[in-house]
Amino acid sequence: MTFAANSAPPATSVTPPPPRVVLLTQHGKEDLIAPVFRQALGWAVERVSGFDTDLLGTFTRDQERPGSQMDAARLKARKGMELSGCLRGLASEGAFMEDPVGGFFPWNVELLLYIDDEQGVEICGMAQGPARNVHRLVHTWDQATQLAADAHFPEHHLALRPDGESDPRIRKGLSDWASLRQAFDGALAESATGAVFLESDLRAFCNPTRQHLIRAAADNLVAKLQSKCPACGQPGYWPVAAVRGLPCGQCGAPTRELLGERWACPCCHHEHEVLRAPGGVADPSRCDRCNP
Repeated sequence: MTFAANSAPPATSVTPPPPRVVLLTQHGKEDLIAPVFRQALGWAVERVSGFDTDLLGTFTRDQERPGSQMDAARLKARKGMELSGCLRGLASEGAFMEDPVGGFFPWNVELLLYIDDEQGVEICGMAQGPARNVHRLVHTWDQATQLAADAHFPEHHLALRPDGESDPRIRKGLSDWASLRQAFDGALAESATGAVFLESDLRAFCNPTRQHLIRAAADNLVAKLQSKCPACGQPGYWPVAAVRGLPCGQCGAPTRELLGERWACPCCHHEHEVLRAPGGVADPSRCDRCNP
């Protein structure tokens, strides 16, 4: 191909590389989180290694978590950014507790934190729901197999130790019946009380129920990243509180029923209320004046 004198060759388009964000993990969370970010945002989530994240807390209590769930997530994100030299980092952190309504069954809360030092942004996605978290002191193999069934083993892995939940002689990541039987017999032989403490292994790669919530937290974070503040244009504009006061359908007085939501920006702190469509009313049975 030739070009006329004094003419430039046609411009060629160069596709820029996808934005890079790093994730410090040693429990396979990149396989859960990276596809969500790639599909929704076109971002490349890169796994960072070189730091033992178990030093920031373990579910089996052999290492206490320093501070809160958010504190641990922030430490992980910052460590990954430091190790990689990247200005954008992700960190996933889970917590287990009793359900917040009645306290009748185990509950899992998953956080996925995003920090962007270039834009000065910190945004957190969250998901929560019932957990697959079983733990019990057993004395026989029959009791162990019953607990394993309750825990949905072997799909959900188990951990065990002799005597009780604080014994340091722990065996983790048990994922098949042969290894479970071998570990159980070994712990029983070590036990001074003839008991073995079995529990769900709650690390991400060992617990499919938890994996589902980690993906949901990634979806929630992506939605927040796509929601831009109308005042400053930064991401993370999201509902932060409920607005109560839906009027009673009988007397018109404000009730404690939901009227709308208050949205806020984590960067410039702009906020406004988004109310439900006009015309909605609350049932008089929910009114403190009509039904004191």
